[in-house]
Amino acid sequence: MKRAGIMKYEIILYWSGEDNVFVAEIPELPGCMAHGDTEEKALKSVKEAARLWIDVAKEFGDPVPQPKGKRLMLA
Repeated sequence: MKRAGIMKYEIILYWSGEDNVFVAEIPELPGCMAHGDTEEKALKSVKEAARLWIDVAKEFGDPVPQPKGKRLMLA
């Protein structure tokens, strides 16, 4: 997967009042999340976390999910 593909994964960004930070998650990459004092910092951090997630998966021969390109439906 090309590094530019990171942008194709869905990123969920929200404010955590408990931790007083913005949290960004990539649901298609289990456990891939990061935080930051600003939205921009959280997004930058989660993109780096995704790159590392993918690199480690490849290193261990684990499958890397393809971006679905669909929004999650939340209830």
